[in-house]
Amino acid sequence: MMRRIERENTGLLHAGQDLVVAGYAGLAGTVKLAEAEKEKLSRWFSNEYMEEIAGCSRYLLREAAGDGRQAAVPGTQTALQDAENPAEDAPLCAISPEFWRACGAAEWEPAGEGGILTAIWNLTGAYETGVEFYLRQIPIRQETVEVCERLELNPYRLYSQGCVLLTADNGGQLVRPLAEKNIPAQVIGRVNKGIAREMIVQEGRGFLERPQPDEITKVIPGFFN
Repeated sequence: MMRRIERENTGLLHAGQDLVVAGYAGLAGTVKLAEAEKEKLSRWFSNEYMEEIAGCSRYLLREAAGDGRQAAVPGTQTALQDAENPAEDAPLCAISPEFWRACGAAEWEPAGEGGILTAIWNLTGAYETGVEFYLRQIPIRQETVEVCERLELNPYRLYSQGCVLLTADNGGQLVRPLAEKNIPAQVIGRVNKGIAREMIVQEGRGFLERPQPDEITKVIPGFFN
């Protein structure tokens, strides 16, 4: 289970900033589900596709130790140096708080248990501010979509370690340096005044619900024990 850092209201997050998601929501859970439900999923997916899903772990961002937010990656060198030299085809690198700041992020929240929606709830709750975001703008891989459809799970509430929620005064200027390092990122919304957490979907607007049990526990009940 991800241990969150309790923040004082330092002013790092404020109304008018953009919300950005780096990495892929629900991907860590997708990989774990493919392992646990290999036999079941193989009824629909070919062996080649199952191998492709298993290989998606290479797309997970890895937070470096130093601020207590996430475990260190064994064998890494200086986190910032590693992050500036990612693998050619994937952002398999250790990323430190200094890395996010250097890219232009004001604040960040690693996603984990409860998925990206829990990360949005936690970060805005820590600063007691509002937010509006487009659900369909959140980066998500097709493998996650298909696995979640077969297992009837919500990918946005699925275990998302390796995905990070960020804020920046200019989200586009944050996305560009991340893309240069092969890190997928997308502006999904903005921080607003007040405390309303609004989620925009095809049907219209709604309010983000409180965090719910992670979807992965519907398939692997003891996953976080």
